[in-house]
Amino acid sequence: MAPLTAEGVLARLQALTADHEINILKLSEPISAAITQLQDPHQRTSDISTSSLDAATPSSLEADLTHYRELFAKLRFSYVEQVTKEKFIRAIVGDPPLIVSSQENVDLEKENLEAKATLKALKTEVAAMVTELEEKAKDLSRKYERIQVETVKLEELPGKVKELESAIAKLKKTQAVGSNSNPELNLPLAKTLDLIESRKRRKAELDRQLEQLQSQVPRKKKELDRLHAELQPLETKRQNITAAAKEAKRRKEAALGGIEDDLEERGRWFRAAESGLKEILEIH
Repeated sequence: MAPLTAEGVLARLQALTADHEINILKLSEPISAAITQLQDPHQRTSDISTSSLDAATPSSLEADLTHYRELFAKLRFSYVEQVTKEKFIRAIVGDPPLIVSSQENVDLEKENLEAKATLKALKTEVAAMVTELEEKAKDLSRKYERIQVETVKLEELPGKVKELESAIAKLKKTQAVGSNSNPELNLPLAKTLDLIESRKRRKAELDRQLEQLQSQVPRKKKELDRLHAELQPLETKRQNITAAAKEAKRRKEAALGGIEDDLEERGRWFRAAESGLKEILEIH
């Protein structure tokens, strides 16, 4: 037996659902047709029933069922009342009049109780059957909707499979063994998984170290603030010492500059005196 493919399963599903379309409108067609045939064209019908048959939905069918249950209860009471009146009148006006004894009433009461018990049992059985049918109907509806969704997915599956196959073929062509300069990209699956695990452990270790360093940041920040506070007076003292040294250097340079001026002035006087003596003594 050949293995089933997505196309084969999809074809079988389409063949099964082609002639068995399930919806509320189609399910209600036999009931609505029968009601239409039984109704008198000139008789006024209930607005609820006609609207529910025109556009049948779960909520409209539920409302229609409730309406007919109430209507049946009213009609049953009216029918029992009319039949009782008719029998009573016939018993009175009959010839001879129909006289019912007490024993007959007791027997009728007993039969009535038995009939009521049987009717109650039948009603209970019917109610249980209706509940079971409703649960099965809801379950079938959910399964049908799920099959519809899965059928849509199945229709899209062959195209996706072809796309994946073409992508795999391209990857096999472009990622042949040795074609990539990074040897880690050419590892087999088992070694690749081992490499991933080692990288994950390395990342976890780095995260742990980073967390430890982040926990030390507040303490280091406090130490830095303390060092800044201790350095501030030293910086002020250094600036004062530098200014004093510059001032001393300026004064020293100023003092040396005055001595040089005095020596220069004395040298000019000695040269003038020498030239004067030479002229007087006529020394050449």
